[in-house]
Amino acid sequence: MNKKKSYLPILLTVFLVLIGVVSILFINNQWQSEPLEVKNTLANQVTNEETSTDLKTIIHESQKNVVQIEAITNSSEKIGSGFVFNNKGDIVTNAHVVKESNSIYVKTADAQIFTAALVGIGDNKDIAVIRVPQLANQNPAVIDTNFRAEIGDEIIAVGSPLGFQNSVTLGIISGTNRSFTIDEFDYENVYQISAHITNGNSGGPLIDRSTGKVIAINSAGIEEGGIGFSIPISAVLEDVTKWSDAAEQRELDYNSLSEEAQQVNPDQLVEDAEYIIGYFFESLSIRDYINAYALLGSEWQTKTSYQTFRENYIHVVETQIIEMESSFIEETNQIKVNLIAEKVVRNSNQKVKNEQHQYSFQIGYENGQLKIIGSEQSAISTSE
Repeated sequence: MNKKKSYLPILLTVFLVLIGVVSILFINNQWQSEPLEVKNTLANQVTNEETSTDLKTIIHESQKNVVQIEAITNSSEKIGSGFVFNNKGDIVTNAHVVKESNSIYVKTADAQIFTAALVGIGDNKDIAVIRVPQLANQNPAVIDTNFRAEIGDEIIAVGSPLGFQNSVTLGIISGTNRSFTIDEFDYENVYQISAHITNGNSGGPLIDRSTGKVIAINSAGIEEGGIGFSIPISAVLEDVTKWSDAAEQRELDYNSLSEEAQQVNPDQLVEDAEYIIGYFFESLSIRDYINAYALLGSEWQTKTSYQTFRENYIHVVETQIIEMESSFIEETNQIKVNLIAEKVVRNSNQKVKNEQHQYSFQIGYENGQLKIIGSEQSAISTSE
């Protein structure tokens, strides 16, 4: 009896060891057959940062494709907006902007002026296409035909309200599938937006804040303000593409306003010169040195290479104009712009300092286009 009892603990131990081994092998097989899931918050954070687009960059890039349109009829002069949508120099705008016009010309973001020809125009749809050959092969606006609007989507409206070129309004899509009629134009299933659309905005692009792509054409507004309406680009892209393709087979009519455009209006020239300077510093602040360099006159570019120009401004983090005064020089038909600007500069040691500079710019026409002919600058103060 004692011998039998002495074997019992040994057998029990062996049995428990076998159960343990089998259990370990089973669990190990389960681990190998199932993928290990780890919630990597760092990866999610990096992905979100990469897909987020800086608002200033979106605005600056979109403004390059937006033009101000001036259409002359027998009885009136109409101001509107438009945007380049292909590499032929074709511009989308509203039909009511260019309808019955004798002559059309456009002003680009860098204040160049070109005459345009009517390519196609809608009878019931408030949509039209005009062409400027000089804008061919320019990078066109990026269009999103697959956009599906939802109330609350953030948008950016770009245009020239009341003639203030390349103005920007932020808002949201506040309604969808709106339909109504204005004059002879039928607006069907358009977006209602919180950005106000007024004279000069018509024809400009509505941009998706999250992607920077064009999703609609700003077309109508309510005088009381606070509400605008935009035609989805997907609803008109077939028409504008058809007109653009057909225009290659027929002669376009470029009724020129070049003589009128070349006549110097001192007040308008001052306004355009100050716009050019603002656009120059805006391009620098967004590090678009190529665009800023393109605004310079040929003599300045001959004396200063692009590489040297870029090196002169690459350490400037931000520039803010705090005082500006302009005057028309009748002898040269040029504008002199004096200003004081505050700059934030980062040196080679990554230290930041604030500088205040005084600038004097000369703005004038060169080969029919407004350019920054020359400049002088001097430092006023520096602080760490």
